[in-house]
Amino acid sequence: MLGNLTYSNPTVIHFGKEALSHLPEELLKFGENVTLVYGMQSIKKSGLYDEVLKILKETGKKVSEISGVMPNPTIQKVREGIEITRKNKTDLLLAVGGGSVIDYAKAVAGCTYCEEDPWQKFYLNQEKCTNPVIPVGCVLTVTGTGSEMNDNGTITNHETKMKIGYKFGYEAFPKFAIMNPETTFTVSPYQFAAGTFDILSHILEQYFSGDDDNVSDDLAEGLMRSVIRNALAAKQDLTNYEARSNLMWASTWALNGLIAQGKATDWEVHMMGQAIAAYTDATHGMTLSCISIPYYQFISDFYLPKFVQFAKRVWEVPVEGKTDREVADEGLFRMRKWMETIGVAMNIEECGITAAMIDELAQNTPILNSSYHTMTRDEIKEIYNASLAYNAANKA
Repeated sequence: MLGNLTYSNPTVIHFGKEALSHLPEELLKFGENVTLVYGMQSIKKSGLYDEVLKILKETGKKVSEISGVMPNPTIQKVREGIEITRKNKTDLLLAVGGGSVIDYAKAVAGCTYCEEDPWQKFYLNQEKCTNPVIPVGCVLTVTGTGSEMNDNGTITNHETKMKIGYKFGYEAFPKFAIMNPETTFTVSPYQFAAGTFDILSHILEQYFSGDDDNVSDDLAEGLMRSVIRNALAAKQDLTNYEARSNLMWASTWALNGLIAQGKATDWEVHMMGQAIAAYTDATHGMTLSCISIPYYQFISDFYLPKFVQFAKRVWEVPVEGKTDREVADEGLFRMRKWMETIGVAMNIEECGITAAMIDELAQNTPILNSSYHTMTRDEIKEIYNASLAYNAANKA
């Protein structure tokens, strides 16, 4: 391993068809005031809401609720949640849903006892969270974000057209995560595709790094091959338990910090995707997919050997008689065809962005000091325009 590192992850995972049976033992570790956090109506339609509420009552909990958590949860919704947790003296936030619900719960957990404006302090200033953090637990129903095993809480501010991630620290990691792959069976094909690409994108953004590390890269390549293979199997049958369980497990390990150890990382795709979502509220995974191919095609010029490695090891591109450029391009072509097969957005118009919006969008996109190349505003605009130009001719 390169350099020095410290790695710790406190989340307890209960995985499999019987995972929910472990919820009572986890609840007994916390006080009696539990705030149940969920989205719209999907967990009520599936019956999961009733199951969880029954367990909460059987374990003697006093239950308050925060419902209606939207995709791309807003700072306004966070402030609503803060009022509820303060009023009910919440001992545990139990998030039942996908990444948006879990991210939101962590944001409320970290912001409740902040004495300043949390948007300014945490999201704009990125100051360290030193106030008490309410414990969070989760019952995962949608795969993709990996939020069940990290401390990130990404929040949108529609007034300023900004979507920003913030890491609330060790205490904000979910104390436990209940993960039954069967709960993902009812997710729509569209949401399945978006969540699946989100998994791959997380891995890519930690994989493409100027600091190559054998162990981290080998882990990342194995995870990517698993995502690619199981996504195709699940696409054919969304109730394929083996495929869905492998995707759920890969999603967790894609963003719990493990494969980033010993490496620099490049999260510019997420910055661009989050900028799109701040304007249009488009589905997260689709905001990533629509700009990934033009971004990686552009970035590959700055460190071609890694893209050759990616093509050979992940996409099994034969190299005999080909230049490195041809091998790298073939790898990205195979990735693009896979993306089309699973059904993700390939054009920013599909996420609600028009040509007239690109100048302002590029100005509002955060630029990170990325691994291979730090983008300029003009280059960000170039990537958006390349996505906009994607059409049927690209599918030939």
